[in-house]
Amino acid sequence: MKIICIGRNYAEHIKELENEKPTDPVIFLKPDTAILLKKQPFFIPDFSNDVHYEVEVLVKINRIGKHIDKKFAHKYYNEIGLGIDFTARDVQTKLKEKGLPWEKAKSFDGAAVIGDWIPIKDIKDVNAIEFSLKKNENIVQIGNTSLMLWKIDELIEYISKYFTLKIGDIIFTGTPAGVGKVEVNDKLSGFIEDKKMFSIIVK
Repeated sequence: MKIICIGRNYAEHIKELENEKPTDPVIFLKPDTAILLKKQPFFIPDFSNDVHYEVEVLVKINRIGKHIDKKFAHKYYNEIGLGIDFTARDVQTKLKEKGLPWEKAKSFDGAAVIGDWIPIKDIKDVNAIEFSLKKNENIVQIGNTSLMLWKIDELIEYISKYFTLKIGDIIFTGTPAGVGKVEVNDKLSGFIEDKKMFSIIVK
């Protein structure tokens, strides 16, 4: 099982971090050790003073595929979820300045929150999913998959050129604008429309 993450997939988020708009999806991986265990708090790692939340729609792969054409991509998943890609922004900034990979900033233990799953049959349109993140009951991020630069099926087509997708693989599809720093005792809750998908405490 692997976690495949997409960076810079929402224009407003690209602007807020002053990044360059990519011509192709930006891909990085998280190991399964990055998954935050259910009902466990997120502990801010001691190597960072600036960990950011990034809420993202998730896709769980349900069959093996390679070189998947976009028109067939919908056959490779039947559940949609929500999660957080925690990012040690200070660490990431230093790595980017040196042209180094991001893994230390993105793939540390607990850096991937995976919430509940919704069957595709219960979603009207995967390309128009409204989602949000609350921090201490205040909405800090609002997104809609209609605003993705690359939609879910396009991502599956692109990713499968490079990696064989296997049953249980999870794709983090990118975060909208509004990312920000977490503090000890923050409560983070994620929603798809009005359905709560996860709730965690920061320690």
